[in-house]
Amino acid sequence: MPDQVHLLFTPMINEDGAPYTLAEIMCGIKESSSHSINKALDRKGRVWQDESFDHILRSSESRYRKAEYICFNPVRKGLCSEPDEYPWLWRNENDDF
Repeated sequence: MPDQVHLLFTPMINEDGAPYTLAEIMCGIKESSSHSINKALDRKGRVWQDESFDHILRSSESRYRKAEYICFNPVRKGLCSEPDEYPWLWRNENDDF
């Protein structure tokens, strides 16, 4: 999406045997991508807004519905007619919706 990012993932386990927190993951993604974006655009400054809608899904049914929502978001926004036509979508090849 031109103005937002959707991610659905399972956190890795840290050295203490606990999953990385959502805050740790988002901080890492935003810091790394901000650096890359600013370098590519030959600029400095903020890329991401402070606010975000981050939350943890707790059931496989909810996970499937969220994945479907994410995949069809560019279709709903008129950016393509099928999810697989959207060049920035990556999903597991076994997902069927």
